[in-house]
Amino acid sequence: MDMLAMLEDHWWWLILAALLGIGEVLMPGVFLIWVAIAAAVTGLAAMALPVGISLQFLIFAMLCLIAVWGGRRWYAANPVSSEDPLLNDRTSRLIGEVVTVTEAIENGRGRVKVGDGVWSCHGPEAPVGARVRIVGAEASILRVEPV
Repeated sequence: MDMLAMLEDHWWWLILAALLGIGEVLMPGVFLIWVAIAAAVTGLAAMALPVGISLQFLIFAMLCLIAVWGGRRWYAANPVSSEDPLLNDRTSRLIGEVVTVTEAIENGRGRVKVGDGVWSCHGPEAPVGARVRIVGAEASILRVEPV
């Protein structure tokens, strides 16, 4: 008899839970762990109770919903702090930098050189070549003020 065919249902759920746990370690995203918990609890339920495979899938689906909902609530109540909270917010990372006006700021609109790119900006009148400081951003438009 084939070794895989000899495994009872609950072992498949526990193996799935282990694989999902490994997946969470390899690709951290704080999501697979909740599905892994649901699979593990389903495996333990299948071990303790004589339930059919269709009921096991129903238990797993319900536990996935509950676990993911609970995980989202927990992370909302306990946010993970970051050493660099602006890591994925490029415009906010630019605040405080001094840049050069490349297209005169007239009627509150112009363009400034940031690194090797040129960005649209809003701010007080300034001629080409003037130095301005980035004080904020709205979408991809920088707010500037004279240095």
